[in-house]
Amino acid sequence: MPAPGPFLRLHPNDDVVVARRPAAKGESWFEGDFGVIAGQAIDLGHKMAVRTKSRGDAIRKYGQLIGFATEDIAPGEHVHVHNLAMGDRRFEYEFGTEVMPLHRPVAPRTFQGYRRPDGRAATRNYIGIVSTVNCSAASSRFIAEAFDRELLSSFPNVDGVIALTHKGGCAMPFDCDNHRMLNRTLAGFARHPNIAAYVIVGLGCETAQASFLTESQNLIELTDWSKSGSSAVRMLTENGAAQAPLMMNIQDVGGVRKTVERGIAAIREMLPEVNKVQRQPIPIAELVLGMNCGGSDGASGITANPALGVASDRLVAYGGTSALAETTEVYGGEHLLTRRAVSRAVGEKLLGQIRWWEDYCRKFGTTIDGNPSVGNKRGGLTTIFEKSLGAIAKGGTAPLSAVYDYAEPMNDKGFVFMDTPGFDPASVTGLIAGGSNIVVFTTGRGSCFGCKPVPTIKVATNTPLYERMPEDMDINAGRILEGASLDEVGTEIFEKIISVASGEKTLSEKQGIGDDEFCPFLPGPML
Repeated sequence: MPAPGPFLRLHPNDDVVVARRPAAKGESWFEGDFGVIAGQAIDLGHKMAVRTKSRGDAIRKYGQLIGFATEDIAPGEHVHVHNLAMGDRRFEYEFGTEVMPLHRPVAPRTFQGYRRPDGRAATRNYIGIVSTVNCSAASSRFIAEAFDRELLSSFPNVDGVIALTHKGGCAMPFDCDNHRMLNRTLAGFARHPNIAAYVIVGLGCETAQASFLTESQNLIELTDWSKSGSSAVRMLTENGAAQAPLMMNIQDVGGVRKTVERGIAAIREMLPEVNKVQRQPIPIAELVLGMNCGGSDGASGITANPALGVASDRLVAYGGTSALAETTEVYGGEHLLTRRAVSRAVGEKLLGQIRWWEDYCRKFGTTIDGNPSVGNKRGGLTTIFEKSLGAIAKGGTAPLSAVYDYAEPMNDKGFVFMDTPGFDPASVTGLIAGGSNIVVFTTGRGSCFGCKPVPTIKVATNTPLYERMPEDMDINAGRILEGASLDEVGTEIFEKIISVASGEKTLSEKQGIGDDEFCPFLPGPML
């Protein structure tokens, strides 16, 4: 077969084409008898005009509005930040007009996962140390660092001991929105199926009290450890009662050294029991896929994101859950999601989250079009509308069955949405707190990402990136620009999801990435 041409048109109504590879000045794009010659070099993922546009005219890509011309544009010109801007947004919202049920496969599929005593499915087996406040972060980290790979080699079924530390937990009103959101996030990780057991470490005087966390989030009966009569449980509780949570405040225990020693002793007792688990066949309907994109480029919405959309649809068809997030990166494309909403209430909840972000940005004198980032623009993305349209492709075509607030437990099956920022660590933290037990992360610039205790599969949007960072990119979706089909690469992603859920290590896991990406979103004021 002949090599694909240098440019790709995504929709008949588009005013631009996208470079499949770096295109030199003088290279051309043809569709039938109509052709356009590049008046300058156009880099991979960047746009070339194929129609004459006057200042103020709408510009379309994917058949959708991506912004307005800020000056006259001739065919063959590079279209980017110098001649295209967002402008005023005006969308007609429809609800449920494009709900298309997916075809259900006849034969079920399984993965090799861990079945927890309460019935939930896990893809990894970690012990967690939950730090309530930044003041207990160092102590939590010291406990985790005591369990290096050499020590854990005696417990092959334990993936690690992780310290869930963060920069907040105080300087906010007690029981405010920020406090409740932090509690919801911490509890989501504590009770995550990939966490077999955990310890809570606080300072003692902070706003985010460990006792309030356990009571408000119903963590009094933390894990089976609270029922086992373990001496570690008795040692770490105030009154020795077996039903109390594993919770320490540094000030009550007597300082950092004593707290660290007690934490280490408790986890040493836990390890043999945590190690007893064995993988077993579990229906893939119990997978909860979190989807994120970071360091996106002009190829993201053409290759990796729609290919992930194919995998997402396939998982949903098997009865699983697939979660899209990053509200600031569906902005300008949310009208496409409301059309897929199973009810008006679901669509309206998404629009309410969009309006919240508009208001949030106004409070700080900015707009959501401050995103795309510097790297996004270098990769060919010009406006947030363009970026969002490509990002939404991760969600495939399945009906939108539910919309969740940040870190809210995702209990609905099917394709769902969670309100998160576009900042990758904060977004994925919310998805994991909500129950995602596997993550797929697409990138065009080369984001290096992982977030324990959940494995992250990274998908490169273009071949040069995949070849430049082979130790970081699990899958090359750039093959689509070279002739591979979306279904072919989507199937590769789907099968990788099942393999990784069954225990195959991702490249980020092999490098030990994921200890520093726990990043709760706290939008309120710091007092």
